[in-house]
Amino acid sequence: MPDLSYGTMEEAYFAGGCFWCMEKPYHLIEGVISAESGYSGGKETAPTYEAVKRQETGHRETVKIVFDPGVISFDELLRVYFESIDPFDGGGQFIDRGHSYTCAVYCTGAGQRKTVEEAIKKIEADYRKKVCVSVEDFAFFVRAEEYHQNYAAKNEEAYRTEYEVSGRAAVSENDRVKY
Repeated sequence: MPDLSYGTMEEAYFAGGCFWCMEKPYHLIEGVISAESGYSGGKETAPTYEAVKRQETGHRETVKIVFDPGVISFDELLRVYFESIDPFDGGGQFIDRGHSYTCAVYCTGAGQRKTVEEAIKKIEADYRKKVCVSVEDFAFFVRAEEYHQNYAAKNEEAYRTEYEVSGRAAVSENDRVKY
């Protein structure tokens, strides 16, 4: 278990399509204490992966990031988020379609909301396109089933196949959205 005694931790919640693909980059960042796959945005308190995937619950696949703001800022995590998604696609992400795969940032306070809204304005101005990322107040997060947690490390080959087949791997570094 990570040592949480060295600072006050904060949380960030990002929905950006397949949580397997969204979770992995955050495990590699200094200052990130944990990254978990789960569900946010719906009303049901115990959604299952199958029900969320079938678009029955109103949840989105979401990644919960616990981080030390003394080491990494929310803004830096948000940059990773925007580089990991197609913020101009309102129907889902890459091969994954439907509400449960659409993009959202669930803000835990006014500071996060302001940071996200400013980032969206900058991206829209720079790219001259409408950003399709919902900015919502955080309500609750339901941790996904254990087999989804740290999927990339536990199932390297299956993850690599998912990442390639989904279309995420085809996005070059130059095509990733920056702000």
